[in-house]
Amino acid sequence: MKYTTLGRTGVTVSRLCFGCMSYGSSTWRPWILDGEEAARPFFRAAVEAGINFFDTADGYSLGRSEEITGKMLKEFARREEVVLATKVFFPMGPGPNMMGLSRKHVVQGCEASLKRLGLETIDLYQIHRFDPAVPLEETLAALDLLVKQGKVRYVGASSGPSWKLMKALGLADLHGFPRFVSMQNHYNLLYREEEREMLPLCVEEGVAVIPWSPLARGLLAGSRPRPDDRMATPRAASDDYAWKLYDHPADLDVMEATRQVAAARGAEMAVVALAWLLSKPVVTAPIVGATKLEHLATALRAVDVTLTDDEIRALEAPYRPHGVRGWT
Repeated sequence: MKYTTLGRTGVTVSRLCFGCMSYGSSTWRPWILDGEEAARPFFRAAVEAGINFFDTADGYSLGRSEEITGKMLKEFARREEVVLATKVFFPMGPGPNMMGLSRKHVVQGCEASLKRLGLETIDLYQIHRFDPAVPLEETLAALDLLVKQGKVRYVGASSGPSWKLMKALGLADLHGFPRFVSMQNHYNLLYREEEREMLPLCVEEGVAVIPWSPLARGLLAGSRPRPDDRMATPRAASDDYAWKLYDHPADLDVMEATRQVAAARGAEMAVVALAWLLSKPVVTAPIVGATKLEHLATALRAVDVTLTDDEIRALEAPYRPHGVRGWT
């Protein structure tokens, strides 16, 4: 495994972040692996491979993912060496105060996450989305309180416009609140709109970039031959969100370019797609999920792959501008 720093912090993280959304309860999403026994081999393999960066969220399986993540890391990893991230925003119940980024929900959400994870402190606490109904100052003040209480070490953001991230950074500097040290955003070969403003901002401000959906819901892994193939995988059959993300005619051309580069290398498409992300200096660690151990093994191979300039040009050439995807 290779390592880097999390933005301008002094924290060292693996070049792959292990996404824990896949472990929880299939009653939440049909493709989720049920329970601790199903998750155990994946966490063992991740830790043994040198991954020390793990990401979950309270909304994944309505908290069950956090419970499993906490137990598995306690079983296989040393807490002092693990960087554990979770998120807050999405509904955790039917009540009006069970979602969003109000001071009330952020503080209550963090306390509930700590209980589920079995921890006293969360390394990286992220807003899962920006909340248009709540002033940023209120959210940042709530996060500041959690840091001062020792419940959170660092704070981060996920998915939104660059101007909102810059506003949050400016308000943090103005009021002495902790800055967002990371941006967990939608970025892969099929969706590169983040290159316009968000990624240059992250470079300028020293914000770590930890992209979600690095394989575009399997489209860049070859498991779904076409974006509109809803029966290619169990996840594709029930993942309505994917149809909102990947619907551009040029997506097929990018997929074909990835397939050709992979074939010429004798590598899997997923290896090439992840290696492309890892070739970008702004990218800290793509978030990789796995419902089969071979998914994780494939992702690990990408860490040691260095693409040539010609390969990168071939992968990027078919891309065409997209509408904004992944903020909601």
